[in-house]
Amino acid sequence: MPCPSSCSPGLLALMAPGLALMATFSLPSQAGDRRALPVEKPPGVKGRTLILLDVNTKSPVRIISENFLSLQLDPSIIHDGWLDFLSSRRLVTLARGLAPAFLRFAGKRTDFLQFHNVKNPAKSRGGPGPDYYLKNYEDEPNNYRTLIGRSVNGSQLGKDYIQLRSLLQLIRTYSRANLYGPNIGRPRKNVIALLEGFMKVAGSTVDAVTWQHYYIDGRVAKVTDFLKTRLLDTLSDQIRKIQKVVNTYTPGKKIWLEGVGATSAGGMNNLSDSYAAGFLWLNTLGLLASRGIDVVVRHSFLDHSHNHLVDQNFNPLPDYWLSLLYKRLIGPKVLAIHVAGLQRKPRPGRVIRDKLRIYAHCTSYHNHNYVRGSITLYIINLHRSRKKIKLAGTLRDKIVHQYLLQPYGKDGLHSKSVQLNGQPLAMVDDGTLPELKPRPLRAGRTLVIPPLTMSFYVVKNVNALACRYR
Repeated sequence: MPCPSSCSPGLLALMAPGLALMATFSLPSQAGDRRALPVEKPPGVKGRTLILLDVNTKSPVRIISENFLSLQLDPSIIHDGWLDFLSSRRLVTLARGLAPAFLRFAGKRTDFLQFHNVKNPAKSRGGPGPDYYLKNYEDEPNNYRTLIGRSVNGSQLGKDYIQLRSLLQLIRTYSRANLYGPNIGRPRKNVIALLEGFMKVAGSTVDAVTWQHYYIDGRVAKVTDFLKTRLLDTLSDQIRKIQKVVNTYTPGKKIWLEGVGATSAGGMNNLSDSYAAGFLWLNTLGLLASRGIDVVVRHSFLDHSHNHLVDQNFNPLPDYWLSLLYKRLIGPKVLAIHVAGLQRKPRPGRVIRDKLRIYAHCTSYHNHNYVRGSITLYIINLHRSRKKIKLAGTLRDKIVHQYLLQPYGKDGLHSKSVQLNGQPLAMVDDGTLPELKPRPLRAGRTLVIPPLTMSFYVVKNVNALACRYR
């Protein structure tokens, strides 16, 4: 996926992985940053205590892209005549709220797209132009045999990317473009073999290595699936496998998760568009940032499945509000956390310690409500009981602003509406997002995390060395 290095705001850039188009939102907004570790339980200790939490404020452990949380649109919106959304003031307002971000056009219906460039000099000399390579490589090259009855190996895929790079350099608009790929699927054994062949040939050609991940099959999903720690942790193993291959051939190469959603098969109504799906989404953001993945592209901002952030009536869904909070509060610098304390002793066969997940970042520099040096924590509580956290060390006795996100209405975890600190979230009008008002907590107060919730806590005026400068 090429994007000119001198990309101006809103400029569409060509994208090879899904052979998709990507644009950059450079509208005023807030970006993200983070770091997290699951709460550990000291062995051999019984009982129950407060969880003590401190953060290393001296230096970040990771620095991710300002566009870390980015978005995808399926080409079906063009094919089905949905281009009216471009003139929708409401949708533009919602998109602006998630800036800065990349906007990627890709999906299962990418095949119908035809790329034409009448000024293509390569075509005039009788060879195939960039459009040939673009329309012949879509998402997940490892699935070509299933989709079209033909397969491609990693070496051939790499050679085609090199050819695409050469052709792009012949066109002034894309001569300084970035190229991303190969956008593989879940890294099973055969997929890893494809990636290794690709990296041997074209590892230095792409600007970032890309892959996709969907947690569960939307046709069989249940609300309890979204609360399973084993499900949340499936992504961790994939990251390890991808990083191992990339670092073998091109150490330090950036990695993007260029397509992620709660469920495959288009999602599932009342599940992947519900409050419950947010546990997967927020943990995905925290885990990827803490492991140094540079960009994650959410599938999808808007389409007619159920994995989206905005529904067909242009109403924001729970994952939209979660993403908006993330953009407003989280900066690109990820911080290490230190946790002490314990939870109840788990019964045999039951894992409890990973049900409370904590991530930390420098607060977004774009948020002028907080001075530089502030820190933002975000916490996922999958327990069915509340948890108490006492801030220690550098965070002790600081004023904290709470942003507690809970389901709104009688549908509980199935709800498609959310409340922030007890107030339902909704657009003020088509051109105005609501004010995201924090609940101030007095200095030194213990944080009480309600069961089955997601929350953000800005620790003010920490004067963290890692967070003072961009």
